[in-house]
Amino acid sequence: MLPELARRAIAAYSDPGDLVLDPMCGIGTTLVEAIHLDRDALGVELERRWGALAIANIALAREQGARGRAGVIEGDARELPRLLATEARTLMDRSGQTERQHNVATHPCGSVDLIVTSPPYAREVGELDKRAWGNGGDLCSPDARNYSTDRENLGHARGRRYLRAMDEIYRPSAAVLKPGGFLIVVTKNLRIESALYDLAGQTVQLCREAGLLYWQHVIGLLATIRDCHLTPRPSFWQLMQTRKALARGERTHLVVHEDVLVFRKPETRRRR
Repeated sequence: MLPELARRAIAAYSDPGDLVLDPMCGIGTTLVEAIHLDRDALGVELERRWGALAIANIALAREQGARGRAGVIEGDARELPRLLATEARTLMDRSGQTERQHNVATHPCGSVDLIVTSPPYAREVGELDKRAWGNGGDLCSPDARNYSTDRENLGHARGRRYLRAMDEIYRPSAAVLKPGGFLIVVTKNLRIESALYDLAGQTVQLCREAGLLYWQHVIGLLATIRDCHLTPRPSFWQLMQTRKALARGERTHLVVHEDVLVFRKPETRRRR
């Protein structure tokens, strides 16, 4: 997720002092932007190497003057209520910052103001190694793909397995939100085997089934507007895939946006 996109989402759908959660926090982009905006933030990350980078990025943000508090819990996002109940207070106390403690330990279900996350897109990703490529090796080592070498990791899931896994994350995410709280999912429709994979539409369906209201659909441009034209900023993989598709004679265009899907937890109805 682009930092500016996370920043705008946090600024628009939360207030200073709110608790922001990213259940699949990766290197901590959401957390860093949240504490720069004077929110408190918690991240959950299954992979230790990404969690360690998130902690390092939080420390750097604090050195740069970020006022909010943040922490990272190593764990499975499918267990959000348990993780918030058993890990969050210990994590925040250990940092020595207890002056504005959130009630996540005693009331995990209904304690989070905003969730912002960008889950895996149900396809391969990787870290580029241009030096190896220049020397005749792989541009992306198989060991550096899909976030993890663990085949059970969500980054490896495809098709129905991916949707089942995301359903098991969106439901506890909805549970830990406050009534009226927001869940923001940044995703993108992709082409797989020459056909469009409607990941945004499937995400809307899953979140609705989790009891959330489909609140807004915002388009996040991955391009600059210059002289009334869009100047895209694609990744290497996007360029390669589009060029290969055009070479095969397929009529397709470079995707220059992400889908920012906004959901809201219904307000609690007052008893008469």
